[in-house]
Parts: sequence; structure tokens; C-alpha cells
Amino acid sequence: MPELKLDRVTKQFKNKIAVEHVSLSLKEGVYGFLGANGAGKTTLLRMLCGILKPTAGEIFCNGTEITKLGGDYRYMLGYLPQDFGYYPDFTAKRYLTYLAACKAVPGEFAGEKVQEVLRLVGLEGEQKSKIRTFSGGMIRRLGIAQVLLNDPEIIVLDEPTSGLDPKERIRFRNIISAMSKGRIVILSTHIVSDVEFIADEILLMKKGSIIEQGSVASVTESINGKVWEYTAEAAEAIRLNDIFAVSNLKNEGDKVRLRIVSDTCPCKGAVLTAPGLEDVYMYHFEEVSEHVDHMEGRI
Repeated sequence: MPELKLDRVTKQFKNKIAVEHVSLSLKEGVYGFLGANGAGKTTLLRMLCGILKPTAGEIFCNGTEITKLGGDYRYMLGYLPQDFGYYPDFTAKRYLTYLAACKAVPGEFAGEKVQEVLRLVGLEGEQKSKIRTFSGGMIRRLGIAQVLLNDPEIIVLDEPTSGLDPKERIRFRNIISAMSKGRIVILSTHIVSDVEFIADEILLMKKGSIIEQGSVASVTESINGKVWEYTAEAAEAIRLNDIFAVSNLKNEGDKVRLRIVSDTCPCKGAVLTAPGLEDVYMYHFEEVSEHVDHMEGRI
């Protein structure tokens, strides 16, 4: 069973610190990395995959620093970057057969493995179709298929559902959940629903640091007492939406029901409600008006 440990990992590009003193221990399960664009998620994942070298700190796999493992570590990995390369005039089968050879999958098993991963991602019927005819969702599924060719113990997925419609995102989540047993699966995203139902642990990343880590339940519980519901006239709702972090806004007749994330009661008449993971995301990552401290409780 694989185990990854990060010890005070830092990455600096000239005068910008992209990742700062991140220490983690990852074992079997699905880890959902949530953070706004620019939080440092992709940089951290590229270091985990050995593509970037940390400026400081170390990454260990099963107790050995990953640079010392060399090709053995790369063989344990399956990596799907946000924009992965493919040959549009290749068929799905030819593309996967080619990558199986690149990943040193033994020739006697390669054909069977290609068919297995095509079945898993629902592309068996399209194996003779050229990739340029595929939809965005089919291409992402093909990306997952190539990740699985060498039976990796560690799977790293960077924004895998970006640009997909809801049906494809659900299909993608189900595939990820199905393949997680006995593996470390790291899923980086800014789409909360992608990880809410399948992640064993949530890690919130902001400005290069992990600011919160735990199960969905524990991370959600961390903002208990900070989520409010309030029904307002349209004009007041617009004003509140400009001032506070609003995780949901719904028209109800001539009124508007708001779900507001705030440390204190945002306005007279607002009532506390149970938080969800989207509320957690809004609490940590939504930029609110600089005047909010002066206006809370006075509206």
C-alpha cells in the first residue's frame, strides 16, 4: 500500500512563493484539493509527480525520497494534467496501445489492458474512432484511461472535469471513486461538487499553504455558526450580495432568499443554518467588501 509524505515542501519562482512549507501524509483514499485558481495546487501536484523540484523540503514515497526512486516512482504514478497531449488522428485504441508501450506495459498484456481501461471509462465502442471526433468529456475519459494503463498506485488528477457538462462530471466522479481502492488518488479542483461525494479527505489550499484538512464532515463543521439564511427585497438582496460572501441566492416570488457566509450575523432577521462544503469554500476563498466589518449587524 503506497504512502506519500511531504516535509515542509516549498516552491519559489523568482520573487513569488507558489507553495510554502506544506507537510502532509497521504495513504489509501481520495484526497480532494480545493482552492481558487492560483492557489498553488498545480505547482504542488507537479512536485508530487517529480516534474518540478522543490526549492526546499522533501517528498517521500514509502519512506524513500522520490528522486532516489527514479523510474520506480514514475511507474507507480498516473498523472492527468489539466491539458494533456494526444494525437487527434490516432484512434483511441492506437493511442492507448502507443502509450502502453511508452509506459513499458509488457507486450503480452498490453492489448488486454487497453481493452480493460476502455471498458472502465465507457469508450470500448469508440476504440476505432479518431480522437478528433471525440467530445470534451470523451477526451477526459480517454485521459483517465491512459492514466490507468500501468496500474498506478498513485493517481494525480489536475482539474479533470474542467469544461465538462454535469452528466460527464458525474460519470467522471464515479470512475474516480471506482478506481480508488488500494490507491492514493489526488484530485485537484475548484469545483466543490467534484469532491464532496467521493473524497475521504478535503484539503483547502490558499496562497500556497494548506489552511484546512479533514473529512467533509469535519471541514464543514469548522464553519458551524457562520452560515445564515435571510429573505430580502430585491434591492436589499443586491446590496447584501455586494457586501457578503453569498453561497446561494434564490428568487421566491417577489423576494430573494440568500445564504450568507459570515462570522457574525449579517443583518437583523438572519437565522443560522447548517453549513455545506460550498459554504466552506466561500468562507475561505470569496473576497468580500472591505467595509463588511463596519456593516455587519447594522443592515
